[in-house]
Amino acid sequence: MINEQIRDKEVRLIGEDGEQLGVVAVKDAMKLAKEANLDLVKIAPTAKPPVCKIIDYGKYRYELARKEKEAKKKQKTTEVKEVRLSPNIEDNDLNTKVNQARKFLEKGDKVKVSLRFRGREMAHMGTSKQILDTFYEKLEDIAVVEKPAKLEGRSMIMFLTEKR
Repeated sequence: MINEQIRDKEVRLIGEDGEQLGVVAVKDAMKLAKEANLDLVKIAPTAKPPVCKIIDYGKYRYELARKEKEAKKKQKTTEVKEVRLSPNIEDNDLNTKVNQARKFLEKGDKVKVSLRFRGREMAHMGTSKQILDTFYEKLEDIAVVEKPAKLEGRSMIMFLTEKR
């Protein structure tokens, strides 16, 4: 809230230099702000009495936007990358997929390893869990199982994350 939007009777006022001016009536605070050619901005509305500051509102909004943008830059987003396998995968193909998953994990992403079953492959699901175990064993040095292998519909899914 700024200037005339402030409806409280009294506010704790902070001057343009940052010094405390104490608890004053809103009319007096508005008068001080107008004399300085600045705005009266409510910065802590939940305090008793609310805290207001005499500042340039446009500059204040710009600073807030800049701080928000800076905080966003520092955030790290983790994506979930998927590696698809089939029950009759050969060793070299499995090694290629392991290397692909290793790159994703080193970048800081999570890896979803899914083993897709088609047609008659559904009959041999028991032996297929071994493929996911082998996949994990090859990545054991840098990965941890976040969610163990679990059957969901026509695919068996396991999640891996980077070791901390």
